[in-house]
Amino acid sequence: MASPVLDTARSASRSAAPSAATAPPARRTRLFALPEVRWAALSAVAFLAAFPLDLAGAPAWAWGPLYALCYAAGGWEPGWAGLQALREKSLDVDLLMVVAAIGAAAIGQFLDGGLLIVIFAVSGALEALATRRTADSVRGLLDLAPAKAVRLTDTGEEPVDVADLRVGDLVLVRPGERLPADGTVLDGASDVDQATITGEPLPVTKAPGDEVFAGTLNGTGALRVRVDKDASASVIARIVAMVEEASATKAPTQLFIEKIEQRYSVGVVVATLALFAVPLAFGADFTGTLLRAMTFMIVASPCAVVLATMPPLLSAIANAGRHGVLVKSAVVMERLGQADRVALDKTGTLTEGAPRVTDIRLLTDTETVADTVSGTTLTEAEVLSLAAAAELPSEHPLARAVVAAARERGLPVPEATGFASTPGVGVRALVDGREVTVGRPDAPSDTVREVEAEGRTAVVVTVDSLPVAVLGVADRLRDGAPAAVAALARLSGTAPVLLTGDNEAAARRVAAEAGISDVRAGLLPEDKVAAVHAWERAGQRTLVVGDGVNDAPALAAAHSGIAMGRAGSDLALETADAVVVRDELATVPAVVALSRRARTLVVQNLVIAGVCIGALVIWDLAGHLPLPLGVAGHEGSTVLVGLNGLRLLRESAWRKGLSA
Repeated sequence: MASPVLDTARSASRSAAPSAATAPPARRTRLFALPEVRWAALSAVAFLAAFPLDLAGAPAWAWGPLYALCYAAGGWEPGWAGLQALREKSLDVDLLMVVAAIGAAAIGQFLDGGLLIVIFAVSGALEALATRRTADSVRGLLDLAPAKAVRLTDTGEEPVDVADLRVGDLVLVRPGERLPADGTVLDGASDVDQATITGEPLPVTKAPGDEVFAGTLNGTGALRVRVDKDASASVIARIVAMVEEASATKAPTQLFIEKIEQRYSVGVVVATLALFAVPLAFGADFTGTLLRAMTFMIVASPCAVVLATMPPLLSAIANAGRHGVLVKSAVVMERLGQADRVALDKTGTLTEGAPRVTDIRLLTDTETVADTVSGTTLTEAEVLSLAAAAELPSEHPLARAVVAAARERGLPVPEATGFASTPGVGVRALVDGREVTVGRPDAPSDTVREVEAEGRTAVVVTVDSLPVAVLGVADRLRDGAPAAVAALARLSGTAPVLLTGDNEAAARRVAAEAGISDVRAGLLPEDKVAAVHAWERAGQRTLVVGDGVNDAPALAAAHSGIAMGRAGSDLALETADAVVVRDELATVPAVVALSRRARTLVVQNLVIAGVCIGALVIWDLAGHLPLPLGVAGHEGSTVLVGLNGLRLLRESAWRKGLSA
């Protein structure tokens, strides 16, 4: 039975088919559509307006209401959540932060309290926005499958809703349409672009008996397909379910300091109440006792601890952003550096994601081949020029690769006539009086076998019925990929793994060039998730790097995930914890190294904050700590750890990451 999410997504209207490489843009959540964002923005604006007035010595009536607005707008939601948790006999740091902020304001430290409120409000708003956008992208993924299908019956063609298709139905898929269901081809031949499912950079020829997937894009041939799976059991639907399940599993992840917040919060509250109640029970002065208890709460409050954690992580996020890596939260920045296993996708991640002509092999022992018509010879350049002319009218990715290769070399591309294309075979055209065909080999020759053994797609060029050359076409490795792989191996302590839906030969060619020995090829999305789960169960925190719809479940299931942004699918970009905006693979190890430095600074800051808080608390308990001195010591430690964390804003911090 289909889930409500799937039913809702299927009932939505569809637009024109998008490119097969990416999911259609999901409906974006407007920034200020979420109440958390509106309250956080109001709180931040009020704080930024009050701060300069306070600093300039303006009268209290000028900045006081602004601070009050900051506290109310940013603090009511975490305060209310804290009270609700208190009703469930749980004390969390949100409530303690609000109490600490109010306490700071009570002794005139409006700036410090306001800063705490703004940090918590903005953090909550960003988390809410990321959650909503991920949910929108998951639902938008199902737009890959068409809303309607053409079902074949005994009486002819019948348009039906895709949701009404049943196992065993026969559907007609015309050229350029997306397949409506998972099934088996019964009749026809065509090239199907199934990059959304397997990540393969080139369309796959489908003939009777071959399996096809819902949401993939049919090429120029017509197919009759038998439906083998219900819509709710299709690969696309399973991707949605896996992303939703993995995202829900990762939701409770917290910062390191938040893992001890419960005990610390309870301890501070209990100690504060004891310092107030016990002396009063023995006849102590009310005002002095209250002042001492308030001093204790201020010096023991986790302000310095929170700021010990946030500045290094936020500075690392800002530094990464300047260099083209969007890290979505402080939790993510902390988590990236913990990876001890890295899994990389192939197409669009290690490679550029577009096929290119890598070599031209003439079918003789010399660099030329006889032309049976003219008796002259053809060079590599002439063969490529003729092939490009024949392929120019075609929209096939192989055709675009051949034309691009000719133009990159500055070769002429003559005008062709009599163009004809046969799905799964190739193209034929007349070029300068010669009949030129470009397509898949009819029978494998030694040269074809050599090209295919190297993980390339073999394309045979025939001139006037004589095979003259074999073109090797493959996805090209990104510049700097071997160095990035080596850096990730050093940082994680284990060699990276290649996870891809592409064929074994192509995967091993790319892996060999990149310096990867562990290759898992021919994987569907659930296979990638299974590999990630196996590593996680073995205690290895996995970082997955990918870009496609088929990578999204693994990105969501992993301890952390990074998406390549330039050609990344909408779902992958929203599911990943970080996005490489500029599409530079070298930034992946750089941001991992930056995360590790941020975590080191967090530990340093926690030690500094802990020592300062401990000293002030002991002073207050063992002697008499004046309130102004307690506030000064507390604020001094806060400033110290804040400045220490800001060191990661420097350019040198990123350069050290690049050289990791």
